[in-house]
Amino acid sequence: MRVLRFILEKEFRQIFRNPSILRIMFLMPAVQLIVLPMAADYEVKNVNVAIVDQDHSTYSRQLISMIDGSPYFRLNTMSSSFMQALDAVEEDQADLVLQIPDGFERDLVRNNESTLYMAVNAINGVKANLGSAYLNQSIRNFNNDIRTEWIQFPRFFPEPRIEVVPSIWFNPHLSYPLFMVPGILTLLLTMVGGFLAALNIVVEKEVGTIEQLNVTPLKKSHVVLGKLIPFWVLGLIILTLGMIIGYLFYGIVPVGSLVVIYSFAAVFLLAVLGFGLLISTIVDTQQQAMLVGFFFMLIFILMSGLYTPIESMPDWAQVITRFNPVTYFVSVMRMVVIKGSGFIDLGHQFGSIALLAIALNGVAIWNYRKRG
Repeated sequence: MRVLRFILEKEFRQIFRNPSILRIMFLMPAVQLIVLPMAADYEVKNVNVAIVDQDHSTYSRQLISMIDGSPYFRLNTMSSSFMQALDAVEEDQADLVLQIPDGFERDLVRNNESTLYMAVNAINGVKANLGSAYLNQSIRNFNNDIRTEWIQFPRFFPEPRIEVVPSIWFNPHLSYPLFMVPGILTLLLTMVGGFLAALNIVVEKEVGTIEQLNVTPLKKSHVVLGKLIPFWVLGLIILTLGMIIGYLFYGIVPVGSLVVIYSFAAVFLLAVLGFGLLISTIVDTQQQAMLVGFFFMLIFILMSGLYTPIESMPDWAQVITRFNPVTYFVSVMRMVVIKGSGFIDLGHQFGSIALLAIALNGVAIWNYRKRG
């Protein structure tokens, strides 16, 4: 234990003598955690719409007014022909085209139905899907309003209606920061811990001090633990800083226990730092460590379930996510912060991340080449 204490003292002094590492560890996550939830949002707004009104009736103007009044749409173009509206799409001035044909109101009143034509610019698939869904919802609302007016007249028979009232649990206001901040904090913790751990032993190789460690009677486990524990402690401090920022800037208070969050974070950091140390035992330069670390971190982030639901991925991708430590922490952070889950609910995640931590650190210790 005395030997390990001396190694830890040396590592902490080395970290705090390098101000650039401290800026990377504390300033970068703080700025990103403040900016990213404000800048990135799943909700699509200001969808540019071009409308071709060939009917010029009361109902067509009512529909246009409803679309124009929606916060999701921006009525950019009122065209007299569909080809003119299509030119607006090709010039990137419109995302959707809604054509209201001649006789729209007449057919709706006489035949109890009418036809609209919608064209969607699908270069941006997400914006196209959500924009068309929003426009369909606006048309359905317009249709319901017309039906409500008609049933007031005796010549129309009231139609039975089924009203669905949703009950939104855990995030009743559908707050985007409440959904994203826990996940972004997980990614920042992963990037800081993984990259810095990967660079740790590589720096020793480049400056030549690794040779001094190699000729000492230290065990490989002592060297690796000495490299791992300081960043493990600093990772928990970064998590605390992130939780404070989440509260001050977004008012996020975890529904669940902080003990659950920190317990899982402690095991998660062991897995991520073990992976970073494994990289540092394989490569020889900082540039190689950065490239290899970035390659795997990009995969970890994109396949973590933060931006794309895991259930929507192909079967082979879902299998890969089982070996991704970030997947488990993103899930746990959201379940604890938003839902209030406890240790019993998270047994599977705790077991999986513990196995990954043991495997990654075991391979890192085994792969560390020490001559003594």
